Amino acid sequence: MKLIVAVIQDKDSNRLSDALVEKDFQATKLASTGGFLKAGNTTFMIGVQNEEVERVLEIIKENCQAREQLVAPISPMGGNADSYVPYPVEVQVGGATVFILPVDQFEKF
Repeated sequence: MKLIVAVIQDKDSNRLSDALVEKDFQATKLASTGGFLKAGNTTFMIGVQNEEVERVLEIIKENCQAREQLVAPISPMGGNADSYVPYPVEVQVGGATVFILPVDQFEKF
Protein backbone atom coordinates (compact mmCIF):
# COMPACT_ATOMS: atom_id res chain seq x y z
CA MET A 1 0.00 0.00 0.00
CA LYS A 2 1.13 3.57 -0.72
CA LEU A 3 0.26 7.03 0.55
CA ILE A 4 0.28 9.66 -2.18
CA VAL A 5 0.73 13.21 -0.86
CA ALA A 6 0.03 15.79 -3.58
CA VAL A 7 0.48 19.53 -3.00
CA ILE A 8 -1.45 21.53 -5.60
CA GLN A 9 -2.65 25.09 -6.14
CA ASP A 10 -6.07 25.91 -4.67
CA LYS A 11 -7.43 26.73 -8.14
CA ASP A 12 -6.95 23.07 -9.16
CA SER A 13 -8.39 21.61 -5.96
CA ASN A 14 -12.06 21.15 -6.94
CA ARG A 15 -11.21 19.79 -10.38
CA LEU A 16 -8.84 17.19 -8.90
CA SER A 17 -11.25 16.27 -6.12
CA ASP A 18 -14.09 15.70 -8.62
CA ALA A 19 -11.84 13.60 -10.88
CA LEU A 20 -10.70 11.40 -7.98
CA VAL A 21 -14.28 10.81 -6.81
CA GLU A 22 -15.35 10.02 -10.40
CA LYS A 23 -12.67 7.29 -10.54
CA ASP A 24 -13.64 5.93 -7.06
CA PHE A 25 -10.58 7.17 -5.16
CA GLN A 26 -10.98 8.63 -1.67
CA ALA A 27 -8.77 11.48 -0.51
CA THR A 28 -8.30 13.73 2.48
CA LYS A 29 -7.84 17.43 1.65
CA LEU A 30 -5.76 19.71 3.87
CA ALA A 31 -5.37 23.48 3.53
CA SER A 32 -1.73 24.51 3.20
CA THR A 33 0.31 27.57 2.24
CA GLY A 34 3.20 27.72 -0.19
CA GLY A 35 6.46 29.21 1.00
CA PHE A 36 7.45 30.98 -2.21
CA LEU A 37 4.32 32.90 -3.23
CA LYS A 38 2.64 32.74 0.20
CA ALA A 39 -0.44 31.58 -1.69
CA GLY A 40 -3.02 28.98 -0.76
CA ASN A 41 -2.41 25.37 -1.64
CA THR A 42 -4.32 22.19 -1.04
CA THR A 43 -2.58 19.01 0.07
CA PHE A 44 -4.28 15.75 -0.87
CA MET A 45 -3.53 12.54 1.01
CA ILE A 46 -4.59 9.50 -1.01
CA GLY A 47 -4.15 5.92 0.19
CA VAL A 48 -4.00 3.36 -2.64
CA GLN A 49 -2.88 -0.15 -3.42
CA ASN A 50 0.51 -0.38 -5.16
CA GLU A 51 -1.05 -1.19 -8.54
CA GLU A 52 -3.26 1.94 -8.41
CA VAL A 53 -0.42 4.48 -7.99
CA GLU A 54 0.01 5.11 -11.74
CA ARG A 55 -3.74 5.66 -12.24
CA VAL A 56 -3.81 8.29 -9.48
CA LEU A 57 -0.69 10.00 -10.86
CA GLU A 58 -2.36 10.25 -14.29
CA ILE A 59 -5.45 11.85 -12.72
CA ILE A 60 -3.24 14.38 -10.94
CA LYS A 61 -1.32 15.16 -14.15
CA GLU A 62 -4.55 15.65 -16.12
CA ASN A 63 -6.08 18.04 -13.58
CA CYS A 64 -3.14 20.06 -12.21
CA GLN A 65 -1.38 21.79 -15.08
CA ALA A 66 1.40 24.32 -14.59
CA ARG A 67 0.75 27.79 -16.05
CA GLU A 68 2.26 31.27 -16.11
CA GLN A 69 0.81 34.00 -13.87
CA LEU A 70 1.70 37.60 -13.10
CA VAL A 71 2.40 38.08 -9.40
CA ALA A 72 2.91 41.34 -7.52
CA PRO A 73 6.00 40.91 -5.35
CA ILE A 74 5.80 41.46 -1.60
CA SER A 75 7.80 44.49 -0.49
CA PRO A 76 10.61 43.78 1.97
CA MET A 77 9.82 44.84 5.51
CA GLY A 78 13.12 45.80 7.06
CA GLY A 79 14.99 43.70 4.53
CA ASN A 80 17.35 44.63 1.74
CA ALA A 81 15.40 46.83 -0.71
CA ASP A 82 18.21 46.77 -3.30
CA SER A 83 16.84 43.63 -4.97
CA TYR A 84 13.16 44.59 -4.65
CA VAL A 85 11.33 44.76 -8.00
CA PRO A 86 8.22 47.01 -7.68
CA TYR A 87 6.37 45.65 -10.74
CA PRO A 88 4.59 42.31 -11.34
CA VAL A 89 6.74 39.34 -12.27
CA GLU A 90 5.66 36.36 -14.36
CA VAL A 91 6.09 33.06 -12.49
CA GLN A 92 5.07 29.48 -13.08
CA VAL A 93 2.22 28.33 -10.82
CA GLY A 94 0.06 25.26 -10.61
CA GLY A 95 1.13 21.75 -11.35
CA ALA A 96 1.65 19.36 -8.50
CA THR A 97 4.38 18.27 -6.13
CA VAL A 98 3.79 14.61 -5.34
CA PHE A 99 5.33 12.34 -2.71
CA ILE A 100 4.73 8.59 -2.71
CA LEU A 101 5.32 6.92 0.64
CA PRO A 102 5.16 3.26 1.68
CA VAL A 103 2.44 2.37 4.19
CA ASP A 104 3.19 -0.48 6.58
CA GLN A 105 -0.25 -0.58 8.14
CA PHE A 106 -3.62 1.09 7.61
CA GLU A 107 -6.50 1.19 10.08
CA LYS A 108 -9.92 2.80 9.69
CA PHE A 109 -12.12 3.14 12.78
